[in-house]
Amino acid sequence: MAAALILLASLTLLISVLLFASIPMFRAKGTTMIDAIDNALPQTQCGQCGYAGCRPYAQAIARGEADINQCPPGGEVVIRELALLLGTQIKPLDEAFGVERPRDIAVIDEDICIGCKKCIQVCPVDAILGAPKLMHTVISDECTGCDLCPPACPVDCIDMIPAVTGISAWTVSKPIREPQARAGT
Repeated sequence: MAAALILLASLTLLISVLLFASIPMFRAKGTTMIDAIDNALPQTQCGQCGYAGCRPYAQAIARGEADINQCPPGGEVVIRELALLLGTQIKPLDEAFGVERPRDIAVIDEDICIGCKKCIQVCPVDAILGAPKLMHTVISDECTGCDLCPPACPVDCIDMIPAVTGISAWTVSKPIREPQARAGT
């Protein structure tokens, strides 16, 4: 029995050492140009650029199949960053793909929602929670404002509202207290 335990422990140690030693073989060798381009994109996964998400768009840019000015959510900031990264000229946003606008987030009117799950199916970042035939809600911190869910909703219960960011997102409300008479006055 003791010999079997020693053998098992030895095998476990040997396998652990081999796995640990093989880590460098599977590690990525630095950042590729595709990774750098993808990191510059806003990660909305909206598809407005004509590709299924930011990574496929980055791959197309790296292959020379797409231009750097096809990302409305990233707008001028992303175009400048991509131009610098790729050593190309800055171009205006190609309006055939949309126009730059402030970031929005989705909000579901939970009183109207019928729980059809069509919004969940189109959300590229899984920012919508819900179950079949039950109310759905949006995790606002996860919503990228891709604008794919409102057209999918059959009861029109999803609105896109401006995302509040920065210092104005933090508000402190003071409690409203009714003046109270002091005892003995």
